[in-house]
Amino acid sequence: MNAAELLRTVRRIQIRTSHRVSEALAGQYHAVFRGQGIEFEEVRPYQVGDDVRLIDWNVSARFGEPYIKLFREERELAVMLVVDLSESLLFGTREQSKRELVTEMAATIAYSAVRNGDKVGLMIATDGAERTILPRKGSRQILRVIRELLAFEPTRLRTNLAAALEELERVQRRRAVVFVISDFIEPREDQRLEQVLRRLRRRHDLIPVVVGDPRERELPNVGLLELRDLETGEMAVVDTGSRSVRRRFKETADALAAQRVATLRRARTRAVELATGEDFVAALTRYFSTRGRGEGRRA
Repeated sequence: MNAAELLRTVRRIQIRTSHRVSEALAGQYHAVFRGQGIEFEEVRPYQVGDDVRLIDWNVSARFGEPYIKLFREERELAVMLVVDLSESLLFGTREQSKRELVTEMAATIAYSAVRNGDKVGLMIATDGAERTILPRKGSRQILRVIRELLAFEPTRLRTNLAAALEELERVQRRRAVVFVISDFIEPREDQRLEQVLRRLRRRHDLIPVVVGDPRERELPNVGLLELRDLETGEMAVVDTGSRSVRRRFKETADALAAQRVATLRRARTRAVELATGEDFVAALTRYFSTRGRGEGRRA
């Protein structure tokens, strides 16, 4: 798209995501991602019902009456969005591609972070980490993230999410909330991916977001169909009218999905599952709600 179209699309996504955060996610992000700790703020006189464990005995002795310590949360967090923009993300059959879905979701998370005073950064992943924007605050950062996601043209077509996450380990040394947004179609790197997810989980608050499309799991019966692998360029003609062909396709897709689920489970992470054409805000809301009740947290 040209510069004018890019600007219009950036603005449209900014307006849409800001409304989504205001209407559906207000307060939930803050409640779930609480910050790095607490710090002392001030003391005040003790009141009936206060926690006696917070009494500052030195101050109380000096003034001759009980005083308690007040603390405030260290609110600032760093949120890193690791977004897979390999060629397989161009696929989509429900009025949007997987890439369009991950772009809008990443923008929504970025807006939630900045609105709550947090920093947000971006790593674009293909066959490794192709672009990295370090976490910063402010609305300018949201616009930069959206622009990068919309305008990015990959130089490498295939997916190597494990390599990108290994680069994240090197550049993001401080604890962060890490959203890994991908279709996780990476059968060759299953063990390596599991290992790096385990390491990231120990250091960061790790949230995998799995995006998909219904036609990746089930072929329609439309006769002869020419298919192209978006990442390898390989072409094939398949007879979708054949029940055995449709069955084998589904069995292969189910096996890959089961492998992905097993990888994430062994890494002890809980994923957000999204599909093109569906309301991802509802999925995020459910996820934040369960985490807010203590589910899905790290054991």
